[in-house]
Amino acid sequence: MSADVTVVILTKNEEDNLPKALASVKPFARRIVVVDSGSTDRTLQIAREAGAEVYHNDWVNHAVQINWGIANTNITTGWTFRLDADEEVLPDLREFFTGRLDAVPADVDGIMPRRRMYFLGRWIRHGGMYPNYVLRLFRTGKGHCEMRVMDEHMIVPGRVIHLDADLKDDNTKSLRWWTAKHNWYSDRELFEMLEAENSTERKSSIEARLFGTFAERKRWLKVRLYGAVPPAWRSWMYFMYRYYILRGFLDGPEGRIYHFLQGYWYRFLVDAKHYEASKFPKIKDELVKEVQKSLG
Repeated sequence: MSADVTVVILTKNEEDNLPKALASVKPFARRIVVVDSGSTDRTLQIAREAGAEVYHNDWVNHAVQINWGIANTNITTGWTFRLDADEEVLPDLREFFTGRLDAVPADVDGIMPRRRMYFLGRWIRHGGMYPNYVLRLFRTGKGHCEMRVMDEHMIVPGRVIHLDADLKDDNTKSLRWWTAKHNWYSDRELFEMLEAENSTERKSSIEARLFGTFAERKRWLKVRLYGAVPPAWRSWMYFMYRYYILRGFLDGPEGRIYHFLQGYWYRFLVDAKHYEASKFPKIKDELVKEVQKSLG
């Protein structure tokens, strides 16, 4: 039974992850759109064999790619669902699409399912990682991604509701790939920090508000709370909070690795690069030019 929804998936060299994503949405999706940015593996073949329509757009950043995908692929269904290539729709969410999507109130423009994060094959349930609600389903023509290099969120004009049904995020690529990706992320997050420091007019599409939406509260915690702690302490304090107070240790050895790398190492790396940029203007200028070049 198909639902009135188009699924949009961004890809680049996702031959290992993509089959799971496609198999999880094929039973209900009226249309599947894959927006690729230059895959050299079997990604495009896998997508076409599954019945997906394949488009190409050169990579700039996630926000540009998402907005290009929802604006340039002729989506005519009532709803658009954004799915990452390493994610799967689990049965409870699939049941929502086939049985309850048509009953969503007319004033609702966006729906936030829960995301389950898997790491090294284990569901990371603690340390503040679950439930993590993400805006992925929105009325066609209503949603867009805020234009940020990092930490971008989807935005809709109307009401957003939470949905107690799950996506599974389970990237099967190696830890070597994961650390390289986060090193790349750290450059872009540093760029965001430097841009914010050098501009008094730059304003985010999502305000930092403690008692706002889920995305606004997350932005407030990052900017107002985490950002107010001295760099020498905040990555360590954040890890301790996640691992001990929020009981990340219950996630076993996989959780210990994940919470340390994502909660401490990555945050420390961003601050270390920020310190380096403040000490060596040449390195700062090179980083800014590199990221700006990647943005076109």
